Amino acid sequence: QFDDVHFLMMATKKGVVKKTPLNAYSHPRKGGIIGIQLREGDELVTVRLTPGTLKFILGTKKGAAVRFDETDVRSMGRNASGVRGIRLRKGDEVVGMEVAIERGSLLTVTENGYGKRSPIQEYRLIGRGGKGVINIKTTERNGDVVSIKTVKDEDEVIILSKKGIVIRIPVTDVSIVGRNTQGVRIMRLK
Repeated sequence: QFDDVHFLMMATKKGVVKKTPLNAYSHPRKGGIIGIQLREGDELVTVRLTPGTLKFILGTKKGAAVRFDETDVRSMGRNASGVRGIRLRKGDEVVGMEVAIERGSLLTVTENGYGKRSPIQEYRLIGRGGKGVINIKTTERNGDVVSIKTVKDEDEVIILSKKGIVIRIPVTDVSIVGRNTQGVRIMRLK
């Protein structure tokens, strides 16, 4: 149902977030319709369907994260470009946006096969547009962050490498550690 009580929440690589009522997408055209007006050099990273009352976490390539309340983002039309979700440091970019489930944890995976889980409560709730807090240390060992995911203890995840290697693990195999840490090896890469 394309109603006016649900929204699409979008996040871009350059830290912009946008919330648009779902009913704005109820009349598609053959050639498609504009979902978000992207600024030059920006691209869409994540889109989530939401009831308008959730909390979200934005995670960046250099290991920062910001947790904010969706009500901080005003509703806007399809042709708008959005508002600042996180203030990025030089050379950083957003890799994902996840719903912040109170009893969940944030799984963070880095490019060299390391990762960790941190309790969602460790990410203090701040207004959107801040620099955020350290999510994981992006050291030479870890490399940059490639993905974040909200998980619960009973979940399993499938991790794929660029070369097509796949592993499936229960999330309980990944240690729960604090935000300001490097994490543990999740997948051995060649």
